[in-house]
Amino acid sequence: MQGEADRQRELLDVESVAGHLLEPGSVFALLAEHRDRLFPGELFADLFPSKRGRPSIPGEVIASVIVLQALYGHSDREAIDALTYDLRWKAACGYAIDAKGFDPSTLTYWRRRLAASDRPQRIFEVVREVITETGAVAGKQRRALDSTILDDAVARQDTVTQLIAQIRRVGREVPGAKDLIATVCTRLATLTGQDYDQPGKPSIAWDDQAAREELVTALVGDALALLAGLDVEAITAEGGKAADAVALLALIAGQDVEPAEGSDGTDGRWRIARRTAPDRVISTVDPDTRHAHKSRERRQDGFKAHLVVEPDTGLSTVCELTKANGAGTSDASVGARLVTADLTISENNDENGNGIEVLGDSAYASGDMLDELNDNQWRPLLKPRPLRPAVEGGFTIDDFAHDTAAGTLTCPAGVTRQVTAKNYATFGTACRGCPLREQCTTSAAGRSIKIHEHAHLLREHRQRAADEGFQAAYRQHRPMVERSIAWLTRGARRVPYRGVEKNNNWLHHRVAALNLRRLVAMGLTNTNGTWVLA
Repeated sequence: MQGEADRQRELLDVESVAGHLLEPGSVFALLAEHRDRLFPGELFADLFPSKRGRPSIPGEVIASVIVLQALYGHSDREAIDALTYDLRWKAACGYAIDAKGFDPSTLTYWRRRLAASDRPQRIFEVVREVITETGAVAGKQRRALDSTILDDAVARQDTVTQLIAQIRRVGREVPGAKDLIATVCTRLATLTGQDYDQPGKPSIAWDDQAAREELVTALVGDALALLAGLDVEAITAEGGKAADAVALLALIAGQDVEPAEGSDGTDGRWRIARRTAPDRVISTVDPDTRHAHKSRERRQDGFKAHLVVEPDTGLSTVCELTKANGAGTSDASVGARLVTADLTISENNDENGNGIEVLGDSAYASGDMLDELNDNQWRPLLKPRPLRPAVEGGFTIDDFAHDTAAGTLTCPAGVTRQVTAKNYATFGTACRGCPLREQCTTSAAGRSIKIHEHAHLLREHRQRAADEGFQAAYRQHRPMVERSIAWLTRGARRVPYRGVEKNNNWLHHRVAALNLRRLVAMGLTNTNGTWVLA
């Protein structure tokens, strides 16, 4: 049943005894005075529908601990230790000096209940309602978008380790699979003398390519034999952990391997593929973590955190954590979805007819993103993606005249071609003897250009971005989102959990805590039951 806080203070209540020592304008002082207004008991009533049983920890206490835990990057045990021994935490959560913190597993219990509820991000939503009530972002017509890679909480696994670990997992999760493994998965034992009861990599001559390929062949053969011996359709239909284990084994057995050199794929000889599979699973411990790179030099494994920030205040109005790569995880696709879902944008245009301005780096300047903003009549302040000419220093697509009404494309030499139904314009023989050819193409067949679906929007945006006013506005308002990203990652570059869902919930708690700290710095107070900025 739902627990309730005792409004009658204890004799050694920290806030009453030493509350004056709390730093004014801190999150500790805010929670000590207003945690019951921020997180009233009814906010969590749906998590405990039954009126029977032992009362839970009061919701305002749990929410306060979750906020402070996210703000300071503590583990569950570290958070409870702080609640037990740190007077600031005791004051913020309404504890007496001699009170002991609750068991750390209680935090896990509450997070599970929140995740399974209809409002898993309710703590974030409460803080966003405070932002709205204070008017901190009222009338603010700009939103800035950015993302950052957060390191995962597990170690990357190579192909050999993943195959061995996943075959072992199928043996644990699928009824009868362990006996089947002992019967059909014999190639590894024949080759190395090690079976799947033994964890870890087998002992082989790892510096010998032929030995490595023999090991990969044995592991892939065992995995395929195990899948062939299982009733995959029935397991998949039943769902649950068994279905997940079988599906992941099938994926891992194919994502990183290709037929060995000289093999046509029918003789069962395999090797590690000389390429990286799209959306590659890099760990069986956390199948949601992915390879990522913000640049050619900077490579990480983990997840991607996306933020929508009001650039004058630094308050984050929307956030989401996704896989680091894969379908639907690009900055542009996620950014478009988040900014259009921003509840703090109450209207598209102000009294002067100026639309919302959306700021972002070149990762957001896709045709689809520009089309979404155009549909909403919002102004993109997005750094254009650089054009890459076919010949270094030569002509770009902007040197070609595109007539969208006539459906034609005219090259710098004045030759016009019709754009096909598949959005191609081919100049072909017109390039022979053309005096501008060396600046246009190196293809013997002549220049062929694929016209982007939103080519006119992209071209108009590049022209807009060349204006000094555009560049000045970008330089003025862009830096705050970089600062917000720095606040987010300071002491929290690595996510604490496994999987997108758990870490997305953590991200919302982290951003809620940072928003509270920012609001306090801006003078947040409660006057006659109303949140205002002093």
